[in-house]
Amino acid sequence: MTIQNQKLLMLAAIASLGLSASTAFAQQDDVVVDGKGDEVPYAIDARNVVTRSGTGLCWRTGYWTPAAAGSAQAGQFPVGCSCDSDIVPKEKCEPPPPVVVAPPPEAPPVTTPPPVVETPKVQLNADFLFDFNSAVIKPAGRGALDDIATQASQLQLEVVLVTGHSDRLGSDSYNLRLSERRAVAVKDYLVSKGIEASRIYTEGKGKSAPVTGTQCNSVRGRQALIACLQPDRRVDVEIIGTR
Repeated sequence: MTIQNQKLLMLAAIASLGLSASTAFAQQDDVVVDGKGDEVPYAIDARNVVTRSGTGLCWRTGYWTPAAAGSAQAGQFPVGCSCDSDIVPKEKCEPPPPVVVAPPPEAPPVTTPPPVVETPKVQLNADFLFDFNSAVIKPAGRGALDDIATQASQLQLEVVLVTGHSDRLGSDSYNLRLSERRAVAVKDYLVSKGIEASRIYTEGKGKSAPVTGTQCNSVRGRQALIACLQPDRRVDVEIIGTR
């Protein structure tokens, strides 16, 4: 082989290597950085694309440091992930794991509480339950209390409120004590009919809550006045519970 032929073969090989390098470079994806100028540790062109050598290597600038290669961004990842992947930590060059959103906890089932049944307040005439100026329940009054005990037994009982009242005849202190004794007598009777004592609350209001108003002001004679004031001598029984 002549020297001339040898030279031709060498030129052909060099041209082939250059073409391969150009082809390899052409196959490289452009690395477009987010910053400009001194903010980027690699040389960039007017498009903000990192300038590469003929073999595809990124041209470093005087501002290049491993930290700068890992901090300057090129889209989602640092620019060093494309130019110096052996220097930038691997975790910086991988997309973050997908965020798994846990489904919201199931709401607890809604339970509807049983309706609270408040029976109408029962007003028992004190003369019907007691003799005048007495706290001893009369036989006819026991029948009315039996009906109340029956109503209570048909409920999931919460509380029974018993309030005694008196008329205006007599002193405040005497009438207060009399109304309390009447309320306690009703409670004791209801307990004897099976209602728990802890669920019965008693109160005496004396003559502080009359219902007759002024209608008896013109009545003359003690017996007539006692008869007129009969509605004030009462016992209120209120039952509260659920069915």
